[in-house]
Amino acid sequence: MDVFTDTGHEQVVFCQDKLSGLKAIIAIYSTALGPALGGTRFHPYPTEAQALHDVLDLSRAMAYKNALAGLDHGGGKAVIWGDPATDKSEPLLRAYGRFVASLGGRYYTACDVGTYVQDMDVVARECRYVTGRSEAHGGAGDSSVLTAWGVFQGMRAAAEQVWDRPSLSGRRVGIAGLGKVGKHLIGHLLEDGAHVVGTDVSEPAVSWVQETYPQVDLVADEAALIRSDIDVYAPCALGGALDDDTVAVLRAKIVAGAANNQLAHPGVEKLLEERGILYAPDYVVNAGGVIQVADEIEGFDFARAKQRATGIYDTTRQILALAPEVGRLRTIRL
Repeated sequence: MDVFTDTGHEQVVFCQDKLSGLKAIIAIYSTALGPALGGTRFHPYPTEAQALHDVLDLSRAMAYKNALAGLDHGGGKAVIWGDPATDKSEPLLRAYGRFVASLGGRYYTACDVGTYVQDMDVVARECRYVTGRSEAHGGAGDSSVLTAWGVFQGMRAAAEQVWDRPSLSGRRVGIAGLGKVGKHLIGHLLEDGAHVVGTDVSEPAVSWVQETYPQVDLVADEAALIRSDIDVYAPCALGGALDDDTVAVLRAKIVAGAANNQLAHPGVEKLLEERGILYAPDYVVNAGGVIQVADEIEGFDFARAKQRATGIYDTTRQILALAPEVGRLRTIRL
């Protein structure tokens, strides 16, 4: 991969602090609309090349997400290469905060997979370009709350497109990933009258759902979920959930979830279209979280942020209505 010719990124920063063990990459795709905004992912990538590939893809997707959400922010993302369960420490997070600070406000960070509000509180001790902090430290708290709300709104819009009714009542929704976003999404779906099927690799996440929502059907793994009799498939874990093999056996009529970069490669959209499966673009429906953290920069007001996230319904509806005019009857990918 040639970053200069293949991706079009404005800036890619490799960060290393040997004392704490920090290895991170910050990618800024665009600042055309304003400072880049995107979360920090903490993940044990098998190789440095895979970490780089992920942060480049994620930061590009953030540019589209922020623009479609109507935010005055460009696209950026960061990855910390390591296992959050064993490698995360206060010195590491503070070292990372110093690298973010060195960019002088070109990039605002927040939570993502493997990072939490408590981590952002630590990063903020070294850097003021941090959102998604805890309420005790002047932040907006857990952004997954509005991420889930936005996904639910996007799912409603997709349901209207397929079944002429903006409701999941009576539909079977399969959620892959019952952690940060998935657990909140369950509540919205059950309240709307949906039947929820779920799976997660994390035993604590599964146990929480069993105790909190005993009416949710749990299956062994994602392979079992996609073969289940579901109407909607909601990938809410890591990206790349939709590949050739998955689409070939997927029984759902709609894909709408919180995971970023759900399509394993660009050709997957054509496979979805051929099978008559509507794909609600991930960077549209999962924008509730970034709407929340962007609102925090302005001075957080939950009611205002939730109202903006509710607008994901209208945005998704407009995009799906536009699809036939641009030659995509079932899928959209920018």
